[in-house]
This record gives sequence, C-alpha cells and structure tokens, in this order.
Amino acid sequence: MLSTIASYQLISKNIVKSLQQTMEKPDVSKDTEYYLSHIRDVKTIDEFVGDYRLFSYAMKAYGLSDMTYAKAFMHRVLTEGVASATTFANKLSDTRYSEFATAFDFAKLGDKATGTTAAQVGTVEKYVRQQLEEDAGSQNEGVRLALYFERKAPKITNIYQILADPALLKVAQIALGVSSMTSMADVDKQANMLSAKIDITDFRTPEKLQKFLQRFSAMWETENGTSTAQSTPSILITQPLEMGLSTDVLTTLQNLKLGQ
Repeated sequence: MLSTIASYQLISKNIVKSLQQTMEKPDVSKDTEYYLSHIRDVKTIDEFVGDYRLFSYAMKAYGLSDMTYAKAFMHRVLTEGVASATTFANKLSDTRYSEFATAFDFAKLGDKATGTTAAQVGTVEKYVRQQLEEDAGSQNEGVRLALYFERKAPKITNIYQILADPALLKVAQIALGVSSMTSMADVDKQANMLSAKIDITDFRTPEKLQKFLQRFSAMWETENGTSTAQSTPSILITQPLEMGLSTDVLTTLQNLKLGQ
C-alpha cells in the first residue's frame, strides 16, 4: 500500500491522465453526457433547481452536494447573483456560493445563463475533479484532503476562507500540529493563530504549496498510518458533517424555513 504522500503525488503529477481515467468511468461518462445534453435547454432558475439530475450534478461540481436539498437557499443565491458586494452569495463567508452564482449567472444573463462555457464545460471539469478526489478518498482520506487543498489553496485571499472551509482547516491544523479543539475558540482568535503560522501567499508558489502538503501528508501518516478506506465516516469535502455547515448558512436556512 502506497503512503499518503506517494499516492497523492502519483495522482497530482499525472493529473491529466488521472482526470481522463475518471471521465471515462461509466457512471461519470453517463451523467456528464446527460448534463451536457440538457443544461443548455434550461432557461430559468426554477427549471434548473427543479431538474434534480442536472442540479445535483452542478452542485457536486462546485462542492455543494450537501446543499442540493436546500432549494430555497440556492434559489436566493442564484436570484441575487454576484453583481454587487451586498448580494446574498457575496455576503456568505463560504466562497463556493459566489462561484456557483458566477457560473450560473441567471441574475445577469437570464435565459442565456446556461449557455456559457462556465456553465457547461467548466462545470464538467469541476465535476470530474470532484469525482477524482472522492475516488482517492475511498482509499485514503488524506489523499483526498491533499488534492482538495492543492486545488483550493492558490485562490485563498484571506485566512478566514480557511476557517470557513472545514476541509481546508483540517489540512492546516494537521500540517501545523494544531488541535482540532481550537475550532471551538473565537473565530478572530483562530484567525490570528493561523496567520502567525501561515503565509497564504506561499500557496501561490507550487514549490511552497507542495512542501506544505508534504508536511500535511507526513503528519497524516503519523496519525492514521498508510490507510485504505477509512472505517469511520469520511471527511466530506462538501462541508464535513461532523464539523457542520458554516454559521451564516445555517442561520439563513433557518430564516428561510421560518418564512415558508
């Protein structure tokens, strides 16, 4: 059995081949064919969220599978769009919502929102990458976390984005030897602690990012060993259940339910 770092590097250094192999899997190929054949026919937000197969594919592509059920919430995300800093998606600390609303920009493009490259090919590329990471996680959750961090870290612009994403935070905590119990502390105190240990601009340099992930992999190996599929529930990249949804998302969901 390969170590965590060896497994991660095997996938990462051959990412094009790895993605192609994932794309060719029968279930992925079938779902992708359906998505590309039907997404262009969607003209409204209601049609989008109403087609479970299309909507769930898109949500998974942006790491939001656990929110597929929250149609009212996502309807608001899409309705307000991302044109200003005060829109719903842009006020959420989790940037996945603004990324989703940018890709499916019904607020700006109306019935042409699903005809863009981002909504079609861009979403497929993200879906395949998500599936690749899931497959890696079925063998070793540490590899999945490393691949996820590698994908997301270069786009991090402030430390709070790490705190808002449980998977990014777990990688950072493990790499730095920080107890997960610190997540119970005041968010600003957590931010100050991580800022003292991490220079997020380092993640934009491939060599420094790889060094950080090597450190994470070594620490993961120490804690977990060279593992096959985890016997405990996997840490879902689409918001880990044991760590919960971010506070602003939970609050909004509750308000939407109360208003129904």
